[in-house]
Amino acid sequence: MMQRALWQGLLSGAAGVTVMTPGEKLEQSLTNRPNFHVPARVLQRLIGMREHPGRQPLPVNWAMHFGQDVALGVLRSVMAHAGLRGPWSSTKFTVILLTNDQILENATGAVADALAARIGPGPGQRHAAILPGRHSDVGSPPRAGTCSR
Repeated sequence: MMQRALWQGLLSGAAGVTVMTPGEKLEQSLTNRPNFHVPARVLQRLIGMREHPGRQPLPVNWAMHFGQDVALGVLRSVMAHAGLRGPWSSTKFTVILLTNDQILENATGAVADALAARIGPGPGQRHAAILPGRHSDVGSPPRAGTCSR
């Protein structure tokens, strides 16, 4: 079953991203939305490539875009083989897709660094710059209603 799910997922993910990408490009041309270079920044940081300032190389951007969608196609196939089908399961999978993007973007700092380069560091980056590194005595304030022993 797993081998079948793998191949079906790879093919379905590849087909899905191949069909969706021209639609995204059409939407970009109609709304004048610029290309999004975060996928390339994420991939460069994940594999230790030298990051380019400004616009990112198109092959790197597409490698992350297509690779991530094909990989997640495998997950959706495994979900279907486990009996998770229909609109409710598709909704769950959409949450997984968005969460995957956010985790990778936040873990690599690709979005935060791009925003900081454009509009300056945010409050978290300014605070971290005061005393860089991890500190065991620094944390969130205690919750109301909890007592310490």
